[in-house]
Parts: sequence; C-alpha cells; structure tokens
Amino acid sequence: MQAKQYVIKQSLESMMESGKLRIGERLPSELQMAKEFGVSRETFRSAVRMLEKEGKLLVKHGVGTFVIQPLPLIPSSLEKLASIGNIIRTAQLDEGESRVSLKTEGCSPEAAQALGIQPNDPVVNLERVRTASGEPVAFSINVIPRSIAGDAFDEGKFHGSLLDFFEKRLGRKIATADSEICVPLHIDRNCQRLLLHPQTTVLLLKQVHYDDANKPVLYSLDYLRNDVFTFRIRRTT
Repeated sequence: MQAKQYVIKQSLESMMESGKLRIGERLPSELQMAKEFGVSRETFRSAVRMLEKEGKLLVKHGVGTFVIQPLPLIPSSLEKLASIGNIIRTAQLDEGESRVSLKTEGCSPEAAQALGIQPNDPVVNLERVRTASGEPVAFSINVIPRSIAGDAFDEGKFHGSLLDFFEKRLGRKIATADSEICVPLHIDRNCQRLLLHPQTTVLLLKQVHYDDANKPVLYSLDYLRNDVFTFRIRRTT
C-alpha cells in the first residue's frame, strides 16, 4: 500500500509540473481519482495528505482539493538538521577545520542533565574550530557519553561530520535535535575565538541530539558567526 501512495504522489507531481494540473485547479473527486489510479480511496487520500503536508495541495473539506503554489524553500532553515560542515558548504564557502581538543573527562552538570546521565560520568569532549575560506566561522563543543562512544575516538583520527561518524562508526543514526538559540556574552571565551572583525556577532546553538529511538546521544554547543551565517525558520498557525 505504501509503495502505491508514493507512485500516486509522484504521478500527481508530474501532472502539476507538466501543467495538466494547474495552480488553482480543483482535482476531480476522490472517488473518481481513486478509480483512475486503480487504488482504494484511502490509498489515494494518503498520497494527497503527503502533498498537502508539502504545501502542494490544499484540502478544503466539503469543497474539494486544490492545486496551490508551493512556498519557496528557506535557505539555511533551522528546521532541517544539518552538520556545521554542510552549513558552510551550503553558504558556498571552502570548508576546513582544526581540532582544539579531544579528551575523556567527567561530564558537566549542564551536559549531564541534557544527556540523562550523572554529573562526572565519563564523556568524550570534542572541541573544534571550523573554518571557511581560511577564517574561523564556527566553534563547537561536542559531548558524547563514553558508554556510547566506546573507543571509537581513541585513535584521534576523527574529522568531518559527526552525524556521519555516529551512523557509520557508532551505529547510531542521529534523527532529531532540540535546539536553543542564545546570544552569548562577548566576554565568553568561546565566543571570543570568532570575534575577528568589528562587525562580527555570534549566535550560540545549544543542542541535544537524539537517535532514532529518541535516546539523547550528543550534546553540543555550536558558536556560529552571524555575519557569515543567516538562519531562518518558517512559522505556521
């Protein structure tokens, strides 16, 4: 059934792109469309719900289903979980990095609360400066429980995306993150690493990352230059 939903979804999208279904046009009745595709009404309805969620169809109950103009994509949307490296590449800048430290230590109370472990429990603490076109643009502190990290960091060869590292080396796919947006004080020593120019301002993302079983697996503090990166979020009623 699920495969049929996606086939119908793709067919409707093709009809929209070709102009067979135009902006503002009302679709034929659900019963008629289900018969045309040779599926149940529920299967067709599921495909419509996917397109409605993507903002391509508008369902007015008792009136009909209409083709609508999709909203433009938001660049650097905070709704999509992405690595710092990916954000840098999306900004069309040359990515680089340098490690500040990688060590096992006792967990701080703040990180312990976020990760659901005890203060002073062993964690891997990874600090990195990320650069773009040779200038530091981000500073990250990443805290991973040692019970999750194991000895994967012991060789000291880590670089690149932590999201990929979790999935490929630790077997834990990071699926979601809760992010708090803060404005750090200019006297914050981590913030000062990025204050290179008079116009530079810094945003701080405090993030708890969860795996696909909703278990917290990573706590991060990401300091980002706001004169380099602009973040947006789409709000709905």
